[in-house]
Amino acid sequence: MIWLGFILLAVVLVFGLVVFRGAPYVPSSKKYIHQALTELYPLNSTDLLVDIGSGDGVVLRQASKLGAQAIGYEINPILVYISYFLSRKDKNVTVKLADFWMTNFPPNTTVVYVFSVTRDMDKIAKRIQTETDRLGKKINLIVYGGQIKDMKSIKSVGAYCLYEFHSLQPVKPQV
Repeated sequence: MIWLGFILLAVVLVFGLVVFRGAPYVPSSKKYIHQALTELYPLNSTDLLVDIGSGDGVVLRQASKLGAQAIGYEINPILVYISYFLSRKDKNVTVKLADFWMTNFPPNTTVVYVFSVTRDMDKIAKRIQTETDRLGKKINLIVYGGQIKDMKSIKSVGAYCLYEFHSLQPVKPQV
């Protein structure tokens, strides 16, 4: 019986400690995600969606249903396992145990999805701009639950906002 207490304590610690690095895990509604990925930013087979804090992978699977490739970064190992298990047969979905703050986006990233708390939005915006500049191309950002203070969204649907980031630095030619 003591081992059950240790397991419960470990789960509580993992979920609790993650909050210090980002937003807490809140399950997302497939209906609203679908609405955001069709009305706000219509995904298609040319898109690669990066989900920051991908949780149980519901956004990844919805993106895949629309034909897009989807990569989720999650720092909670329990949620990574759940997401991997639920997405295991989907070739368009990749789940990584990784910290978004320390991971470069793939070169073909077109859209980033994030559920965030307001306290992190400015930091997220700076990180997206850094990746946009590094890749030398436009990246769209879909935000659920927060807004970027000094930036106007180009479109919104319900609690979702769409932002567009453009490279501020020219792409350096490769020699």
